[in-house]
Amino acid sequence: MTREEILNLIEKRSVKIIRLQFTDLNGTLKQVSVPVSEINRVLDNDIMFDGSSIEGFARIEESDMYLKPDLNTFTLIPWEGFKSARIICDVMNSDGTNFEESPRYILKKVIEETKRMGFEAYAGPEPEFFLFDTNDDSSSTLLDSGSYFDMLPLSRSELARREMVQALEDMGFQVEAAHHEVAPSQHEIDFKYADILTTADRVQTFKLVVKTIAIKHNIHATFMPKPVEGINGSGMHVHLSLFKDGKNAFYDPNGEYKLSKIFMHFVAGIVEHARAITAITNPTVNSYKRLVPGYEAPVNIAWAVGNRSALVRVPQARGNATRLEYRSPDPTCNAYLAFALILVAGLDGINRKLTPPEPINQNIFNMTTSQRKDKNIKSLPGNLKEALNEAKRDNLVLETMGENAFDTFLKMKISEWAEFSSAVTDWETKKYFKVL
Repeated sequence: MTREEILNLIEKRSVKIIRLQFTDLNGTLKQVSVPVSEINRVLDNDIMFDGSSIEGFARIEESDMYLKPDLNTFTLIPWEGFKSARIICDVMNSDGTNFEESPRYILKKVIEETKRMGFEAYAGPEPEFFLFDTNDDSSSTLLDSGSYFDMLPLSRSELARREMVQALEDMGFQVEAAHHEVAPSQHEIDFKYADILTTADRVQTFKLVVKTIAIKHNIHATFMPKPVEGINGSGMHVHLSLFKDGKNAFYDPNGEYKLSKIFMHFVAGIVEHARAITAITNPTVNSYKRLVPGYEAPVNIAWAVGNRSALVRVPQARGNATRLEYRSPDPTCNAYLAFALILVAGLDGINRKLTPPEPINQNIFNMTTSQRKDKNIKSLPGNLKEALNEAKRDNLVLETMGENAFDTFLKMKISEWAEFSSAVTDWETKKYFKVL
């Protein structure tokens, strides 16, 4: 949108509040709200905030930071009666330069590298979430007992999800599907793919919409990967493709499986760096309660055509719909960082002309340990500490995030692991309290 279009829409819809949104290193959406009387200052990039108050941002002596709005992200907010609007912003230093530790800027740098290589990257996510009953005294009461694709007429789950879809569409999303997932009270809403930056922006907006509409229905929505023991967890499979000169660079009608050499190099890069980028795509202690055998989670580092037991899957569609599906990420990840690391891992495979292992087109979940070893199928890290150690060993992660952002991310996550390691859990109490 242009400045004039934004000003005209604000006047036409009598907008009162402008919400300036940005994302911290943890992936948490932040915002600064200003009255509409300040709109010209907003559009002049003249809104300042204290960066030292945001975890992982500036030191206190360098705290003055500016918000530069991306005008293409301007949209009215439906649950506020369309009387407020939001704009996603880039974080700038006081001298007008880009703030290097901003997750959105980290992704934008990878996008520029992609363009220099002659490609455009597109992504489409499949975020899952759980709904819990807040009218119950228990904080872990599931809202419904449905399963995959179940229809629950007039249930609170269905009504809330329907309103979520409507709000997303009001904010410019093209929702392709919304349905109940495998586990009780687990849901998924899929929206149309777009360029990778737009998609990362939309993931952040999606989380806000889901949680906000849930609250309106006295429901708690969580993107926690494994909120309930013994049932499937929530993932966020990421579909990714590259285009060159308007054509899908992953497609080759004469290639094996109708896949191009570019695709083969790209998937080889992802396979090579999979363990290292897991700390970014699965960044919480709880993430690794989902990444365990037995619950359809992709713990095996392999790629396959159609086979959903592999970490990287190639859906059957070809032509311009040719893409890979990276199945390990979960919705707690910082979408900007996760997309940046998945993309740069694939680009590294292209630059180095890596050759992927043979695709595994059989159910890896049913293989024995020796069978997986024979096919050199490794596993993803088993916990956050292991994942962080893998990230530290791979220079690609450091080079992509930058030294300051990577060090800050490590410190936050090492602290999280230390806190978890010293906590006494319900499992430990049940296991040991009465018998020891």
